[in-house]
Amino acid sequence: MLLLVLSGKINLGIYLPGVGVPLRRSRKSILKQHFPYYTQLTEAQKRTFEQRVQRFIYQKEFIPRQIPQVTEEMQVLIAACATQLTFGFPPNTLSYFKRILVYPTDYYSTISKRYHKGEVNPKLKIIVLSWRHFVEGYLHNDDGRNLGLHEMAHALRLERRIIQLQHGHKETALQKEWESLAQREIQLIRLGKSQMFREYAGTNAEEFFSVAVENFFERPQLFNEQMPDLYRNLALLLRQDPLTP
Repeated sequence: MLLLVLSGKINLGIYLPGVGVPLRRSRKSILKQHFPYYTQLTEAQKRTFEQRVQRFIYQKEFIPRQIPQVTEEMQVLIAACATQLTFGFPPNTLSYFKRILVYPTDYYSTISKRYHKGEVNPKLKIIVLSWRHFVEGYLHNDDGRNLGLHEMAHALRLERRIIQLQHGHKETALQKEWESLAQREIQLIRLGKSQMFREYAGTNAEEFFSVAVENFFERPQLFNEQMPDLYRNLALLLRQDPLTP
């Protein structure tokens, strides 16, 4: 879910204590055991991935909600999820968002007056996640449903938009192509004629992007076969391609 309220500036020149320090052994072990994206990287890529996980952990405030603490494992895997999505971008990507709120399961939002599994609130600069649903997204990694990637995709899309507004940048040709392809597919979803994405992707352009990201990482072969133009465009937007690592 995306709560679209713009507020604040993005500071891309943040000094982060601990960044540059090698990832401790316990955190590497978590990545090796629980994060297949990391294990498939080259040794050089793994070192870069580790540095970016470290940066994310030091950059964010992890806040427990209805749980005693956000454990090291939670922090590492959430940071790894964000790093997976943004691995093709500069390391300061997602620096706009300062806090990660973690609930044990779905929770009641006093803003929307509904239960949610996750949300992004740019006004408060927070990303909210249900830990149970986050874990399920990686346990079942071939069904096109991944809460972590879904919410991080909302955050990424929103942050890029804020940067463009702050600097007066216009949409690129690549972004315009994406929006055109997305709108066409959204209409097919609403007509019940899309076999690739779930119905929720037809809600709006924001949800479509996040659902597309889930499928991009979890079902890249099928995505590319059924929607080659959309897949190619998303690979260029995200600056990586799961089919050609």
